[in-house]
Amino acid sequence: MLAQQAPTGRHKTMPITKLDAAVALVVIDLQKGIVAIPGAHPVADIINRSAQLARRFRKLGLPVVLVNVDGRPNGRTDAGMPNFSFPPDWTEFVPELEQQPGDITITKQSWGAFIGTPLHDNLRDKGVTQIVIVGVATSIGVESTARSAYDHGYNVAVVVDAMTDRDPDAHRHSIEKIFPRLGETGTTENVLTLLHQAAD
Repeated sequence: MLAQQAPTGRHKTMPITKLDAAVALVVIDLQKGIVAIPGAHPVADIINRSAQLARRFRKLGLPVVLVNVDGRPNGRTDAGMPNFSFPPDWTEFVPELEQQPGDITITKQSWGAFIGTPLHDNLRDKGVTQIVIVGVATSIGVESTARSAYDHGYNVAVVVDAMTDRDPDAHRHSIEKIFPRLGETGTTENVLTLLHQAAD
């Protein structure tokens, strides 16, 4: 069944080659209202892998950015405006992320985490040169953030087994066609190994 497929699908990722000394983890939209929407892969796995990476980044004193969304741009679209109201806890980060006082929190009203937010300034203030991206949805929040990060000149690393999408075809397209042109793609284990090597 589709829900049991690995997030990478049939795509064979190349390992991420290195992590910069000033690298940050950016977690996209792992909030209660978003993760409640059915996706192409088990969301619990995506959350657990993302949380594992967040714990390791924090342990090494590396920035962790938690991004949520509480609105959308006003432009007209074929999809129309949402016809529901957000419940009170819709924007709250999932508890598995174990949000810490030192985390950078970004609230956005668009798909990507850079547009209309202080994310670039926050990262620049910390000297960050590379971002590792996880979260949902692959073809929306994750891809939009990766595109902006690339345009801003960051080295981009995308963790393909720590993300999912409502649409499996859109997920696959981002991983196979878009991300390799924006940066490097790898797995949670790949990043954890690189972090371990950097700590030695």
